[in-house]
Amino acid sequence: MRRRQSRLRRQNSRPAMKLLDGKKGLIIGVANNRSLAWGIAASAREHGAELAFTFLNEALERRVTPLAQSLDSPIILPCDVCSDEQVDALFSVIAEKWGCLDFVVHSVAYAHGEDLANRFVDTSRRGFLQALEISAYSFVSLAKRALPLLKPQGGNLLTLSYYGAVKVVPNYRLMGVAKAALEACVRELAADLGPDGVRVNAISAGPVRTLAASGISDFRQLLSHFEARAPLRRLISIEDVGSAALYLLSDLARGVTGEVHYVDAGFNITAV
Repeated sequence: MRRRQSRLRRQNSRPAMKLLDGKKGLIIGVANNRSLAWGIAASAREHGAELAFTFLNEALERRVTPLAQSLDSPIILPCDVCSDEQVDALFSVIAEKWGCLDFVVHSVAYAHGEDLANRFVDTSRRGFLQALEISAYSFVSLAKRALPLLKPQGGNLLTLSYYGAVKVVPNYRLMGVAKAALEACVRELAADLGPDGVRVNAISAGPVRTLAASGISDFRQLLSHFEARAPLRRLISIEDVGSAALYLLSDLARGVTGEVHYVDAGFNITAV
């Protein structure tokens, strides 16, 4: 009995296994400490990953830099995903400093406020193209640049979607179309890059009070409806998303690609 207790104490004293130990990842899309991308970054760092971060402009640089520094990030660079020059420069620096990548997390989406406020049929051509470019094509663009750096038989691309990609969500409008395109990109990229040993997946997260969500009308009502209908009867957190991302980015999910993984307390399985 004593020998068994001693053995258990030794096992409990061992450090927990770090699922991303020694891996290097690029996080694109952190806005603040309530971002889904931040939940993923914090979880990845806790499990041993070394991370690089990007920011869009000076205002976001002031928010992102201290967060990235708190996770000991050695690379913090500007990146407008609509600028080929900035995207090329980003991956050039990563290639120079690291030489390789294990994963890229894409958490970028945008639609003009007017196109979200008006009926979908009134969506402007310019707004439609801009939303698709930033929210969906940017994932393809990043994948193309990342591919030469991603490690064979272990590279990962992960993006963030939402239930509005498959169902009409009030006031989500153009973003629903953009997310539907993004999920199609996940499948096409997974088929393309599978022979290279690169896995491509998405997390479809339930609604969270983020900076991006502030642009959706009646968001509080959406949260209330979600919480009442979800089987777990609760909202999700950025930590929930971070934990799911940890699984998808780790070798535990080595047989998973082309998937849209729901982290929404079960909301997607229910009927209206």
